[in-house]
Amino acid sequence: MLWYIGRRLLQMIPVFLGATLIVYLLAFAASGDPILTLAGDKPISPAVEQQLREQYNLDKPVIVQWLIFLGNVLTFDLGIGFNGRPLIDQIAAAFPVTIRLALIAVVIEAAFGIVAGVISGLRKGTWIDTTLLLVSLTLIAVPTFVIGFVAQFVLGVQLGIAEINAGRDPSFQNLLLPGAVLGAVSFAYVLRLTRTSIAETATADHVRTATAKGLSRGGVVSKHILRNSLIPVVTFIGADLGALMGGAIVTERIFNIHGVGSLLFDSINAGEAPMIVALVTLLVIIFLLSNLIVDLLYAVLDPRIRYAK
Repeated sequence: MLWYIGRRLLQMIPVFLGATLIVYLLAFAASGDPILTLAGDKPISPAVEQQLREQYNLDKPVIVQWLIFLGNVLTFDLGIGFNGRPLIDQIAAAFPVTIRLALIAVVIEAAFGIVAGVISGLRKGTWIDTTLLLVSLTLIAVPTFVIGFVAQFVLGVQLGIAEINAGRDPSFQNLLLPGAVLGAVSFAYVLRLTRTSIAETATADHVRTATAKGLSRGGVVSKHILRNSLIPVVTFIGADLGALMGGAIVTERIFNIHGVGSLLFDSINAGEAPMIVALVTLLVIIFLLSNLIVDLLYAVLDPRIRYAK
């Protein structure tokens, strides 16, 4: 097991280095001069320009800038943004809101998606299966911002059973509707993935053998179908946590949530390159850690993986 974990950790290193390098190049090298973007239409003296370049290490080669940034990440010192505020303080204020929103979305997609997928897979070909597939296909086809506005109008404005404006310090109740909107598409994928896996496993030889031995229907489903079918579903759900945090921009803008997605959107509009790099790096780290946790759960569900060479 330790060998398995160590191998996964080693595989994360080149992915992290490559992802952060690409993000850094896109944010600083490919988007023009950040100092001129910061100045806007206002004239800037050569002395002030040189001071800003030295402050943000822009007077050094891009690779050197990237290496300095990596060193700062390791010491949790992300530096100062173009607005003069420490980046770590701005991220620390926005991060808890987004992680709560993403966790609510993951719980919703996992709980409802797996249950609906099991029902659909065990009743393949029935009207229940067809209805659930149509619902999932609709959620996949409709853009997230449309789902958000419709949910906001129907549940918040017309029925008055949900908050339409979460605000700066949202409660759990305020984040329920945004979390459901954020996890709607993932719910559809979990449903379809679970359905396919359940339907395939239900026809396997070991399931027919267990049924022939007289094991109850519930026992067959829980011990022989569900556990084997959940392996790809757990993989998707775990990896989706990082994707949900990165994809929360639209949802946070619709419901006026001041989280990482909203901060990233404002930073892109303002040309705040240091903040963009710091936020995307944080999302990369979360995505890699969530994948590591998924690998560990994968190994628990399927012991053969722990001993694979």
